[in-house]
Amino acid sequence: MTVQQIEKFIALHPKGASGSVTISFKTRKNVQGVFIQTPDYEELKKKNFWRIVMSPNLDDYIRTKSLSHARIFNGLEFSKLSIP
Repeated sequence: MTVQQIEKFIALHPKGASGSVTISFKTRKNVQGVFIQTPDYEELKKKNFWRIVMSPNLDDYIRTKSLSHARIFNGLEFSKLSIP
């Protein structure tokens, strides 16, 4: 997916129905997570990279705000974004 497609989805569904988004990939299993905005968000976005906290790690991330709970994904690997 392109940066514009991902930005449009995030703008239309900023938190999703349950706070998370289902991300479908071209070459791996789907994941559920939340896009997070960190100080490097704009820099990563320019390169079509996105920092995502997976649903199982979300409570720990909310409690600690530690970026160790997040992973960076390349938007070109996304095939579809949807609300679970």
